[in-house]
Amino acid sequence: MWERFYGYTPPQLLAMAQSDTESDTEIVIALTTVPVDLDVDELVRKLLERRLVACANVLPPMRSAYWWKGTIETAEERQVVFKTRQGCVDALEAALRELHPFDVPEFLVIPVFGGSEAYLRWVRVETNERAEGQV
Repeated sequence: MWERFYGYTPPQLLAMAQSDTESDTEIVIALTTVPVDLDVDELVRKLLERRLVACANVLPPMRSAYWWKGTIETAEERQVVFKTRQGCVDALEAALRELHPFDVPEFLVIPVFGGSEAYLRWVRVETNERAEGQV
């Protein structure tokens, strides 16, 4: 079954994701959630200006339920999906800690194992080397 996903098994995918060499996993998707009342356009613009992301998709409001300080909480949030390079992840995480209103913002990074070569090239160009290490 797993071989249908680009012909790789789960152990092979894990090894690719953990590889330090440049590969198809150079491009990643990073996720965060923000409160609905946050000026998400300002947050996204700052990350784009720093070249930490090539693109951000802001999804419509949704209801989130989660554990926080020993109780179950619910909140209206928006999911933000970022397209970037692995080399920008540390600086992106640091920038989100700086700009995000949550004490513990969601920050998940998902490797990309394929896609349109033109799109992947565009992500590489727009998150150029100047972005690495920038906060």
